Amino acid sequence: MSSVKIVSSEHMRRIEAQSEEAGVSADMLMERAGEEIARRVNDLLHRGDNVAVLVGPGNNGGDGLVAARHLSRSGHNVSAYLCTQRPTADPKLELAADAGVRIAKASQDAERAELDRLLDSAQVVVDSVLGTGRSRPIEGALEATLHGLRETRSRRPELQMVAVDVPTGLDADTGTVDPLCPAADVTVALAYPKTGLLSFPGADYVGALEIADIGLPDGVADDIDVELMSTAYANGLLPDRPSAAHKGTFGRTLIIAGSRNYVGAAYLAAMGAYRAGAGLVTLAVPESLRTSLAAAAPEPTYLPLPESRPGVVSKDAAPLVLDSLARYDALLIGCGLGRAPETRGLVEAVLYSERPLPPTVVDADGLNVLSLVTSEDAPWWKLFRAPAVVTPHHGEMARLVGHSDSQDRVGAARESAALWGKVTVLKGAHTVVASPGAGVMVSPFANPGMATAGTGDVLAGVITGLLSQGLALERAAALGVFLHGMAGERVRRELGDSGMMASDLLPELPRVARVLKGR
Repeated sequence: MSSVKIVSSEHMRRIEAQSEEAGVSADMLMERAGEEIARRVNDLLHRGDNVAVLVGPGNNGGDGLVAARHLSRSGHNVSAYLCTQRPTADPKLELAADAGVRIAKASQDAERAELDRLLDSAQVVVDSVLGTGRSRPIEGALEATLHGLRETRSRRPELQMVAVDVPTGLDADTGTVDPLCPAADVTVALAYPKTGLLSFPGADYVGALEIADIGLPDGVADDIDVELMSTAYANGLLPDRPSAAHKGTFGRTLIIAGSRNYVGAAYLAAMGAYRAGAGLVTLAVPESLRTSLAAAAPEPTYLPLPESRPGVVSKDAAPLVLDSLARYDALLIGCGLGRAPETRGLVEAVLYSERPLPPTVVDADGLNVLSLVTSEDAPWWKLFRAPAVVTPHHGEMARLVGHSDSQDRVGAARESAALWGKVTVLKGAHTVVASPGAGVMVSPFANPGMATAGTGDVLAGVITGLLSQGLALERAAALGVFLHGMAGERVRRELGDSGMMASDLLPELPRVARVLKGR
């Protein structure tokens, strides 16, 4: 299975040092990086188009100069604008000039007239000003250059920008951005995407993220345990679908969900499980909801739960659920259950039971019940010992951990998974999946169209449906996140960012699986 490492700037410095020791020099990496950048820029151009390459003082600028040389040799009119002083002996600059690249210097352009001329005539601008080494505010000549770029792009929105490794002013580790950071149309990450490219607000400045192979030797990143999900990775996780199968082959899923005000949550979770390939789904819902749900969703079977009042389960529901668990391969609890005291009693009776539970997903109101147990002597994760996936969004995560000040989503998910002993799915743009004692997977998808009620219920159902087919907890969680995110991207392409509904995802889920399988 193939996935892509996500690295910090310190990781990248160490990897480059190991590469040097293995015989792959920094110069070789720079040459390959520049060639890869040029190839991607070339895809945006017609022969003879104008390209402006903004060149910084370090290796990022060197990458840009190599790209400028290749683009010039491809028949484009290329100018390199040196935003600051380059090294006195600069072979990359000399080679670019020999290849026909026109050189302009900010130090000789006090009124910024030459910069304005280059940007006004360019079809593409390459941002190779500052890379992962940037650690201080942008000022001086760099500030003037970026002001000029911002003004030109406001006049010429058609001007495309390709960023080398990271957009200038984006912190490669945290995703914070300088006020002058330009938003790229394409960011070409060299070797590996940097953490800040997938962290907000920086992720909003990345545009399309492409990853360039720059020729690093094998094995230099083997110790990095944060990875970006990819289609190849997801394809390797898809369960087999044998031709001689029956519904039992693909597992039995029990979903405890729904209440008077949240009937739709039960429907969405059940359909998510079915669309993920589950063989049989049973909805355990308050008895008065069964008729309306069965009209909308005839495919599930039903386990009607006794009620204390219409749409709210009673304390007598727990024994009925516990007696049924042995028949199921996976359990989901929480979607739309509400916060009535009786609901808390049901969730605690099931999750804190001494009876063995099937692989379990806890979502929404199930998580809210867990967050109520804060005793240091018996916190919820010591009472709830079964193997499980928990799926909090930011607010639910804050309640579970007791604070909301963490901006490091990867770190927060990793630490929580280790403490709780549960696979943790921290939902949101670039959803994070962390497994206790193992690595972290990050979703490539950030889709504002999915910021709508019910999408989390679909995701919980998808993960549970995959669990019922025999996938391990961490694999079901990661694959579920990827299928859910890719389904959202398909809907986004058709409908746009606004107006998407959770139910729009459901028919796309099997289509995504088909695409991943290449059928």
